[in-house]
Amino acid sequence: MYRDHLLGVRPTNDGDLTTVMHLLKKSWVKYLAQAVAVAVVIAGAVFYISGQKSVTVAIDGQDQSFTTRAATVQAALEQEGISVDARDELNVAADSELSDEQRIEINRNKSVQVSIDGTDRVVHTTGMTVADVMDELKVDAKSEVSLGEEIQLVSLSEEIEIITPKAITLVADKKKQKISTTAQTVKELLDEQKVKLDKDDEVNVQIGKDTDKNAKTSTKIEEDAKIEVIEVSVKTWDETRKIDFETEKVKDSKLEKGKTKVKTEGEKGERELTLRQETRNGKKGEEEVLKSKVTKKPVAEIIKVGTKKEESKSDSKNSDSKSSDSKSKAPTGNISSTWAALAKCESGGNWSINTGNGYYGGLQFSASSWRGAGGTKYAPLPHQASAQEQIATAEKLRANGGWGHWPHCSSKLGLR
Repeated sequence: MYRDHLLGVRPTNDGDLTTVMHLLKKSWVKYLAQAVAVAVVIAGAVFYISGQKSVTVAIDGQDQSFTTRAATVQAALEQEGISVDARDELNVAADSELSDEQRIEINRNKSVQVSIDGTDRVVHTTGMTVADVMDELKVDAKSEVSLGEEIQLVSLSEEIEIITPKAITLVADKKKQKISTTAQTVKELLDEQKVKLDKDDEVNVQIGKDTDKNAKTSTKIEEDAKIEVIEVSVKTWDETRKIDFETEKVKDSKLEKGKTKVKTEGEKGERELTLRQETRNGKKGEEEVLKSKVTKKPVAEIIKVGTKKEESKSDSKNSDSKSSDSKSKAPTGNISSTWAALAKCESGGNWSINTGNGYYGGLQFSASSWRGAGGTKYAPLPHQASAQEQIATAEKLRANGGWGHWPHCSSKLGLR
C-alpha cells in the first residue's frame, strides 16, 4: 500500500495491478540510466584531472607555471610555445618523461661583445652576469674590467672591456723592478708608478730583441717588455779657450852649429766656443762644440838653428865632438818630426786645408773619425783646430788602430 501510495496509484483489480507494475518498472530503469550517466561523467572528470601535471619553467631565473597532459619535457615546452636553441642550456633532457611538479630550467645563450687587451671578440655564454663571462674566459682576477661583475647580461647593451695584467721590467730612479700592471701605454705605466718624466728625459722600450730608443710615451706595453727611463740633463755654455802656437825652425848659417836662438816669441791665440754636454743617468757625456770662432790668432814661435861650422885645431876636434854629443839635440818644438812628415805627405803640411773632398786638416781626418776620436771638443771640424789639437786627436786614433789610419803615407814613410 505504501508503494502504491508513493506512486499515486490505487489498484482496483488485477488489470490495474499489472498496469501499476509496468509503470513502476519504467521509473526504475529511468533512474538507473541517469545514475549511470552521472557516474560516467564523474569517472571521466576524475580520469582527466588525474592526467594533468603541474610544471614550472624558469627562463634565465624568471619562473612561469602551467598544467599540461604532455608526456615529455619537449612536448610540454612546445605546448607553451617555448623554444630551446642549440646553444641554450637545459637542466633536463628534452626527451625525458615529464612528471608532476616538474621544474624545467632554461639558461638562454647570450652573445656578448668583449674586448681583451684591445682585441675584439664575441663570447657565447649561458651565464647570467659579467662575472660569469670572466669565469668562462678564465680571466685573471687582477684584470681591469670596464663593467661591474654583478651586472646582468640580459640588460647589457655595451661592450665589456678587459685589460689583463702584464709582467714587465721597469728601470727608473736608479731602481730595477719587476711589476704586474694593467697599464696599456708607457705614459699610463709611469703615471701608475709615479715616475716623473722631465722634458729632456728619454724612454727606451725593449720588446724581445728589438729596442725602441727614445720612444714616445704613447707606445703600447706588451708582456715581458723592459721599460728604461734615462734621466737626461743638458748644459750649454760659452767658453774662451787658448790656442797653442806652432813652433817653426829655420836654419841660420851665422849661428854656430848646435846652438839655437828664439827669433820670434810664440804667443797663444784664443777661440770663443759654445759648448753642449749631456748627462745621462748621472754620467757626463763628451762635450760637443756648437759654435767656434777664433778671436785671436796664435803667433808661431820661430827658432833659429845654427848651421855654421866652427873652425878648430885637429887635436880639439874629438873634444868638440864629445861636447856636441853631450848636448841635447835642438828642440823640435810642439810638432814632432814624424807627425810633421806625415802631414807633409797627407796635405802638403797645410794644417788648415779643406779641399771639399770630405777630408780635413793636415792629417786629412774624415768628419766621422774626428768626432769618434773626440776632436769636436776642440772644433767642429779638423781644419778649424790647431796643429797641436789635430795631433792630440790623431794620437787617440793611433792608439786604437795604429798607423793604419794613414795607410799610404805611413807605408811611404816606413812607419809600419
